[in-house]
Amino acid sequence: MSLAATTARRIGRRFVSSLPALVGVLIFTFMLMRVLPGDPAVFFASGPNAGQAEIDMVRKQMGLDRPMYEQLVLYGRDVATGDLGRSLTTGQPVVDDVRARLPASLELTFCALLIALLAAVPLGIVAALRAGSLIDHLVRMLCVAGVCVPTFVSGLLLVYVFYYKLGIAPDPTGRLDVFVTAPPRITGFLLIDFAVAGDFAGWWSAARQLVLPALTMALFVLAPIARITRASMLAALGSDFVRTARSLGMAPWRVTLVYALRNAILPVLTILGIVFSTMLGANVLVEKVFSWPGVASYALDALLASDYAPVQGFVLLMASIFVLVNLTIDILYSVCDPRVSIE
Repeated sequence: MSLAATTARRIGRRFVSSLPALVGVLIFTFMLMRVLPGDPAVFFASGPNAGQAEIDMVRKQMGLDRPMYEQLVLYGRDVATGDLGRSLTTGQPVVDDVRARLPASLELTFCALLIALLAAVPLGIVAALRAGSLIDHLVRMLCVAGVCVPTFVSGLLLVYVFYYKLGIAPDPTGRLDVFVTAPPRITGFLLIDFAVAGDFAGWWSAARQLVLPALTMALFVLAPIARITRASMLAALGSDFVRTARSLGMAPWRVTLVYALRNAILPVLTILGIVFSTMLGANVLVEKVFSWPGVASYALDALLASDYAPVQGFVLLMASIFVLVNLTIDILYSVCDPRVSIE
């Protein structure tokens, strides 16, 4: 059997082993939504002043008049066929709403993670190379500040400084300026769609709208990436193979990047998987501050309206993405270090 076939079988087994966890998330979310305070039938029956007959009719339309176990079985059957229900808030199928909003959240998360990586990894390397120095202390202070300041506070501060005071940032009102025409939808990622369409003025407008929210999220996740990079680099720099490489007279940059960093990258990959999943699910405050039409703000609005289907679909989506991210991290493990089996 070829290496590709063996790898595909291992990936398939790993994905199948994750299915019980997804089923558990589905059941837990379903039960949690039913015990939360508030009656969605009252909300969607024109408010608390609606008559009992109207409330009962809405409850029947939503299937809330059936026993709990029957509702769970029917919901599981619908999910298995790709039907996540219909949002009573938007009137659209949840799958369509998620398909329209997920690219916005993914684009924001990917850009924020890229910014965080470009800043955190060099900071962690420099702090490890200068352990105990002023630079090391400054990096650790920056990490503490990044963890302590909530995302909505840093977002509002960035808006105040760069938009209100300096006037160099665009209005924090979504993904695109109101005077810019959206590109033909290809991927849902505006930067990619504008580039494919050859509209570089639109691309620049979308990039400017993306900078502040991405920077806000990057500041939040910079700390764990920098700290893990510093700790793993310190361990690698103190290892025998690094001392041997230095004794052979190799260039310092080669020892640091080729020998130490490559062996220190596995813990960084681990934290990247956790950070990415956390960012995608917890960026609701950033989306609200910058009016970003992402999937997290969509789920929050549905939660406030006691709209079950979007919240359940959102949680199931986040769990699925978490499984896929962890699977990707396992594959990258084997690429970075062939001694690590994908099993």
